[in-house]
Amino acid sequence: MKILKEASKKVSYNKESEMSNKKDTNPVEWLEEHYPTMTNEFKRIQGEQYKLFCRKQYDYGPMNIAMGTDLSKMEDIKLAITALVVRINDKVTRLINLVIKNDREGVNESVDDSFVDLSVYGVIAQIVRNKKWAK
Repeated sequence: MKILKEASKKVSYNKESEMSNKKDTNPVEWLEEHYPTMTNEFKRIQGEQYKLFCRKQYDYGPMNIAMGTDLSKMEDIKLAITALVVRINDKVTRLINLVIKNDREGVNESVDDSFVDLSVYGVIAQIVRNKKWAK
């Protein structure tokens, strides 16, 4: 909690006046103008994650997510989402163990790799929920 309080003290701009100045502004354009390094890094990371997703799906095929079903029924979709939630939980538990409890990098997989997996699993879950997986 002390870290959060210290971090909030370091904010050096007035959020309210900044927000009022951008009410009619496109948020994407505004962020790209004010935070080009951050937004470019976000796009770069997403591009790399997309390539990783494609490589993994090329190796695994879509059935690892579909759990052997064609995802045509709601119970099949629920099964796939449940399996994704378990994978996500594994990654979160791993991050808690490494980052919070032990403050160290992983031996077999980096902390960053776990964050990438979480991000990709989140997108995959949305694709499954949108009924577009393996189509």
